[in-house]
Amino acid sequence: MEINLRQIATIKSPFCDLKDMPVQPCGAREVLATIEFKEEYSEGLKDLDGFSHAYLIYYFHKIDTHQLSVIPFNDKTNTQRGVFSTRTPMHPNSIGLSVVEIVDVVDNIVTIKGVDIVDGTPLLDIKPYIENFDRVEGTVKSGWMQASADEVSSMRSDERFV
Repeated sequence: MEINLRQIATIKSPFCDLKDMPVQPCGAREVLATIEFKEEYSEGLKDLDGFSHAYLIYYFHKIDTHQLSVIPFNDKTNTQRGVFSTRTPMHPNSIGLSVVEIVDVVDNIVTIKGVDIVDGTPLLDIKPYIENFDRVEGTVKSGWMQASADEVSSMRSDERFV
């Protein structure tokens, strides 16, 4: 089986360095960025402006290795965790996922808000967030994650995944 992924756009953000970036979109609620789609994908943006939020699926292009155990940023105990129980960029396929607010869609440019993504990141796909599909009622288990919403919002990256 061959997997054929294409870069459809490039994310342009104010974060030029992996160090000291927000580690989740909630830590960058007011940060604006743009997504510049390749012209051949512009038609696919039709009607996207009718949604408030979207999932971005992107490639961590600055990561050149993976780890199966990591100490995640928001782990208060500094314990090694299995990479699949974390949102670190060190997964074997280096794929990122973020939910961002859609601000505007003009031609092949989508302006977004709530961005925790480094400048120049290749976008693989974008999908609208649809509350009736995506909202999970009664979510109460978050595994090892014990950090408060304020702690997550204020967390910044360090050199551990650079």
